[in-house]
Amino acid sequence: MSAKSPLDTPAWTEPRRKPSPSKWKLFGAGVLTVAAFHWLSPPMHCSHHHEENTTYLGESLEWKPCGEIANRTVECSKIDVPIDQFNPHASNKTFNVPLIRVRGKDGSPNLMLNPGGPGGSGFEFLHRRGAQLSTIVGDGFHLLSFDPRGINSSTPRASCYPTEEARQQLGSVHALDINKDGPEIYAWTHNYVKACEDTMGEHGKYINTPQTAADMNSILDAVGQKDMYYWGFSYGTLLGQTYATLFPERSHRVIIDGVVNQFEWYQERVESEDLVDTENVLDGVFKECIKSGNACPLSSVADTWQDLKTEFLSFMDELKEQPMDVYINSTTYGLLDYQKIWFGAVFPTLYKPERWPVFAERMEHLLNGNATESLLEYGLDGGENYDALYFVRLNDAPSGPEHWPQDLQSLLDIVQPTFNRSLFAPDDLVYLFAGQQWRIPKTHNYVPRKGVETAHPLLILTTSYDPVCPLVSARSALGAFEDSRLVEVKGYGHCSVAVPSLCLAKHVRGFLYNGTLPASNETQCDVDEPYFKAKGMVDVQSFEHPEDQAIHLAQVELAKDPYWPRVIRK
Repeated sequence: MSAKSPLDTPAWTEPRRKPSPSKWKLFGAGVLTVAAFHWLSPPMHCSHHHEENTTYLGESLEWKPCGEIANRTVECSKIDVPIDQFNPHASNKTFNVPLIRVRGKDGSPNLMLNPGGPGGSGFEFLHRRGAQLSTIVGDGFHLLSFDPRGINSSTPRASCYPTEEARQQLGSVHALDINKDGPEIYAWTHNYVKACEDTMGEHGKYINTPQTAADMNSILDAVGQKDMYYWGFSYGTLLGQTYATLFPERSHRVIIDGVVNQFEWYQERVESEDLVDTENVLDGVFKECIKSGNACPLSSVADTWQDLKTEFLSFMDELKEQPMDVYINSTTYGLLDYQKIWFGAVFPTLYKPERWPVFAERMEHLLNGNATESLLEYGLDGGENYDALYFVRLNDAPSGPEHWPQDLQSLLDIVQPTFNRSLFAPDDLVYLFAGQQWRIPKTHNYVPRKGVETAHPLLILTTSYDPVCPLVSARSALGAFEDSRLVEVKGYGHCSVAVPSLCLAKHVRGFLYNGTLPASNETQCDVDEPYFKAKGMVDVQSFEHPEDQAIHLAQVELAKDPYWPRVIRK
């Protein structure tokens, strides 16, 4: 066990800025934002209660109690937003966006959160991980999240099928090999994109990231808050960058964590840098396994990490040729093939190092012929509903006949190189074909740009090796937003919260509460836990200061999160 210092915030560094009369003025460096925000979110004793509904002075919303998280009140509301935020009077149609808030101290500002996706639910995120986030952030903020337009409980919800029964009947195509299955996918997708357009009608045109960014202003206005405090993860970083570019004068504290390259997202048909570190993370699994010895079951397979990787990839090649039949009983049996293990087991494991020990144990069993656990965990998945994700991604990007040739061979010529650039080439073939054939016209004119001056510089968070949002993408944001700072956690995983790091938590708190930025453009933080722990080893490190210990425990729990919305890859 090791003792660590209390949670001191890093020394304040005021960035050198060009004066800009259009920006709202910042408070002095010594003034805490909590004090500055008392006018934004008045204390509870100023509120009205009527039949369980609560309203707060300065807000235009009614809130209903909807639970409790970590002894904090959870309240829910909803807001109608124009179908087109950038031309609100053109139609009387709206999206209904549900809101959830975990209350901090009275008079606190609202910290808006987005978990990623696209397609991640803010409701589900706060219910699942609100306790840990509250501990990491502290009680000086209300945690506010939402289901973005078209997502989860937002209405209308993005869908390409009028009913779930229709999805079960129509939503299936054999899509394993782009060359063998290409003609079938090509034909099937023509029907699929027509169904997406017909099912959603006019609303389908406006499910995109710039519209959601504008919705965030509607939410901010409804809670009576001028300045945006935001922490976005994965796809949430794209939303954060889009917001900061569109509304720089309101971007007071914007944190982006696990960064998407917005220039590729909005401007390229096929991304090129999203997977540059994916194999490095896989190598990290094998390196840390061998380094940990008996603490990692897979270490028995080989003496070096290179040999371990070779053995594992050889086994995967065998699965390509011959799937494994697994029989447990008359109601539970199935096949384990390459697709299920590589994209259902290996790839998700790279997101969360906390999964590595269990993954190593299951793979050691699998390599030795015991496939029961792997079948139960990876082989019986009924698939996911990606409709909302497709709407956002394809409405954002260059999609459809205006940007893609429409014949099958031209499509194959364009996308085939993506299958050669990484062991983790796209597994979602339908998405590539849908991008070619997408019928919904692009309705936004957002263009990413460099040199954006925000009300306060952005804080950019990343790990050294992220499987889908690499360090190079974080650096693209660093170059786009003036005076922004990057904090790199020297480890593996998707987003900084994939691994516990008290150093990282200090930077987050210092930034949120008083605008503290690291002195240099790029700063590094260590990981506080080993990736594999020997039996009998203390589960968590010990910290001298109680608050540090609580934050560390919260980070450890957050790192165990079994699910993190993924960014779809092209």
